[in-house]
Amino acid sequence: MNALPIDYYVWLSAALFTIGVLGVLYRRNAIIIFMCIELMLNAVNLLLVAFSSRLNDPSGQVFVFFIMAVAAAEVAVGLAILVTMYRSTRSTDINILNRLKW
Repeated sequence: MNALPIDYYVWLSAALFTIGVLGVLYRRNAIIIFMCIELMLNAVNLLLVAFSSRLNDPSGQVFVFFIMAVAAAEVAVGLAILVTMYRSTRSTDINILNRLKW
């Protein structure tokens, strides 16, 4: 059984990363921005696993495991901050949250 060419993984990863970047740039909801950041991380993880599999080197897959662990911690801290901000402003809009600084 032949594996798919590496080009397919590169194009899929580029498309996912582009969707994530556009979501971060154009959306104003903080929760959606966090989801788009996670989408960008997953695009990079997909590319790392594809190249690691192609080169028969498991170090890329181990690196992906650590990236996913750090991303899970980042989401937990980010959502805790968002819940705290939502309690004080009753909104997750970035423009309203931006007014909280001096």
